[in-house]
Amino acid sequence: MPILHKFEYHRPATIREAVKQLAKYKRPAVLAGGTDLINNLKEELDQPDAVIDVKAIPDMSGIAFKNGVLTIGAAATFTDLIESKIVNGKFPAIAEVANTVGSVGVRNRATMVGNICSCVPCADSGPLLIAYEAAIVVRSAKAKRRIPAAKWFLGNRKNALKKGELVTAIEIPLPSRKHAGCYVKLGRYSGEDLAQASVLILALPRKQYRIAFGSVAPVPIRAAKLEAVLNGHNLSEELIAEARNLIKNIISPITDIRATKEYRLHICEVMFERGLRAAAERFAGSGPAYGTSLI
Repeated sequence: MPILHKFEYHRPATIREAVKQLAKYKRPAVLAGGTDLINNLKEELDQPDAVIDVKAIPDMSGIAFKNGVLTIGAAATFTDLIESKIVNGKFPAIAEVANTVGSVGVRNRATMVGNICSCVPCADSGPLLIAYEAAIVVRSAKAKRRIPAAKWFLGNRKNALKKGELVTAIEIPLPSRKHAGCYVKLGRYSGEDLAQASVLILALPRKQYRIAFGSVAPVPIRAAKLEAVLNGHNLSEELIAEARNLIKNIISPITDIRATKEYRLHICEVMFERGLRAAAERFAGSGPAYGTSLI
């Protein structure tokens, strides 16, 4: 399907040049991976007056770890995350999430920043960034600010980005020198599919946990009530059952083409329990290898 809509195309070499171009137009669109944007242009869901291609900006393509913070540039792809020694060594749950996104071809182009800018409820990066208490770094012609991931997602396809602002990076603090995680994603089939439901669990020292659900509400949900039940306690069958029983009061799934509300409610309990056990086992030095399907 061809792109019929006309627009200006710019390929800035610096962040300063990019934000100037964003401020110049009424309906600009940013191109990094383009896996969402190109389809939307073809289907005329997006009709920008300019496309700002940021792939040539060196400051937006790297992955670095400094002073306890992982910085993921806006042009870094999911394949970059999967292949990063820094990510696999210090944040293996990020690589586990990245491996579930689309197909190999999609991962070679798609970016985590693009994933969260689309703000669809089934985006894989949402629960991850909420649980890791990440920050979204944005620039405008006048200022730079960091938006907590918990305040980034405002609704279905809605985020906290203001007109003239450009996301330049994601910053993820290392929660502790030792931690483990688990991402459980349910699709309709093995391969390239959107999530019917997902859950991200981090296991931290002193029996602390962080839990976030995706695809079961308009925005990713940090399950603070589950964390309060689990934190500071040894995992037991009774404790896990108590936490499972709370899930139906935390998430708010819908019925759509991919699954019914009732199925999502049930499967989230199953996914939570399996993910919790796997995260705890990984923290203890055992458990399934990262990337192992639990559902």
